[in-house]
Amino acid sequence: MTEIVSTADTLGGAPRIKGRRIGVHHIAKRVIDAGDSPEQVAADYDLDIADVYRALVYYYDHAEEMRRVQAERQTVSDERSVIRSPDDLDTRTQSEPEA
Repeated sequence: MTEIVSTADTLGGAPRIKGRRIGVHHIAKRVIDAGDSPEQVAADYDLDIADVYRALVYYYDHAEEMRRVQAERQTVSDERSVIRSPDDLDTRTQSEPEA
């Protein structure tokens, strides 16, 4: 069974499964939010089932830290805009003030 680690240079310091770029928040999102089974998540990410459960235990045992990670990730995603076509670039350029 692999441990949960946090390193500043991987996933922005979010807790993850050691040796992988799979964050605790990724697993929690799949199991808790999406309703996927732990077995399915383990198969999709090529993990031992014990690693999925360890990530979920970490998620619940470190609720405040996980809320902070989720808030930080939400802030980053709110600041991004999706560009689907060249027209989106034109609209974005017109609405941004010049520096």
